[in-house]
Amino acid sequence: MRQWTLSLAVVALVAGTSFAGKYNTKLSLGDKAPAIAGLTATEGDKETTVNLADIKEDVVVVAFLANHCPAVQATEDRLADVAKSFKGKSVKFVGICCSGDAADEKSEDAIPAIKTKFKEGKYAGNTVYGVDATGKIGKAYGATRTPEFFVLDKNRTVKYMGALDDSTQDESKVKQSYLKPAIEAVLGNETVEVTETRAVGCGISYKR
Repeated sequence: MRQWTLSLAVVALVAGTSFAGKYNTKLSLGDKAPAIAGLTATEGDKETTVNLADIKEDVVVVAFLANHCPAVQATEDRLADVAKSFKGKSVKFVGICCSGDAADEKSEDAIPAIKTKFKEGKYAGNTVYGVDATGKIGKAYGATRTPEFFVLDKNRTVKYMGALDDSTQDESKVKQSYLKPAIEAVLGNETVEVTETRAVGCGISYKR
């Protein structure tokens, strides 16, 4: 009887344990995406507020970015190309900067600088990009690097998390893309082949 009770306790402990992803300490594939609410953002030159619950598109790509980061700068054109390839389809890209100084309007990570990036064509029309200087959203997603991506399905569960491709810093060395195939699979109700990769880039400097 004592052994049976102990076995039940072990089962209960295992069942109650939350397992994170291979590289992500907060989220696992299939988890419900953490809320994004009241995110101050810009869509082109139009300022707006982003709420994940209000987004109508079937697929949402959450991208943790930072204008100052060389790794983000190295992937800007590639990310824009990916976003443009889904123009007219039910896909929304939500960029989020969690840098601690992003609340300072003079910062290169702040909304005015993000608007400049839109003018330069670095972000496509199906992209909205906001600032979360508190870092609350990034921490909830377990984001540690920029750029770092999360693909959410229409139920807002996590289907992919990680890098854009296998060569963040050097586009000429890219052998495998991760983000675009993941979006295509989720959009087509198909299985994502590569579901998690290690994000490579700048560490996110969360505000303490």
